Amino acid sequence: MKFGVADYGMNVWYGGDFDVEGRWRSLKDIGYDGIERIYAATECDAIYQAAAMRKVGFDCATVLGPNPGVSIKWTAALGKPYVWAAVKGRDFDTYCRQVNHMVECCKRYGIAAAVHNHMGSPVETQQQVEEFLKRCPEAQLVLDTAHLAGADGDPLAIARKYAGRIISLHLKDYILSNPDAPMTEWQKRGRFCELGAGNVGIDNLAVLKAAIDGGFDGWTFVEHDHHQQDPLKDLAISREYLRKGGF
Repeated sequence: MKFGVADYGMNVWYGGDFDVEGRWRSLKDIGYDGIERIYAATECDAIYQAAAMRKVGFDCATVLGPNPGVSIKWTAALGKPYVWAAVKGRDFDTYCRQVNHMVECCKRYGIAAAVHNHMGSPVETQQQVEEFLKRCPEAQLVLDTAHLAGADGDPLAIARKYAGRIISLHLKDYILSNPDAPMTEWQKRGRFCELGAGNVGIDNLAVLKAAIDGGFDGWTFVEHDHHQQDPLKDLAISREYLRKGGF
């Protein structure tokens, strides 16, 4: 089991990622094994970052290149397990059809295509997650606990029922401050936060245990989409939360 950081929120706080090796060392110092993605502009950039990451003693799960086809090739070439399903369909039927096509393309490279459930996307609610997994039987899931809870879903139930479909976890907590805001304006409903600080009853430790009990052995990423203080402070709090929980 590897624990890493999905570092989107760090980029929001700092304004970008201007020193990748410095970031990796800082995250390693507080107990993380890697980040979810290498963000690469060219083949040389992807190879350089992968080599530098190995030198630092860090790792990643996927590669994000300038377009989905390139991301698939570079992820496969560097021996990583999956790419996010990057398709354009906004209605649910089209989205599922396009994901199934991407899954077939990824299979030829020996990797998986995985969908990240996300408020404001075609795979947002509990019902949509389950229907997606039914319609796209070979797609994998990047289960985001707080995005599902923020859409009134039950991440623990998904982890128990679909552990075999989860390729990685995004563990985060959520503070619901405006429950009357419609899901079409989900950004106004609340904010993400460090593990243990939310108010919607997410038991991230139980989710992780349920997934492991069901056979999950992939990457577990902590993610705080929008930090209220230095990201390393939040991420250290979350890593300690996991340690105290036995992970």
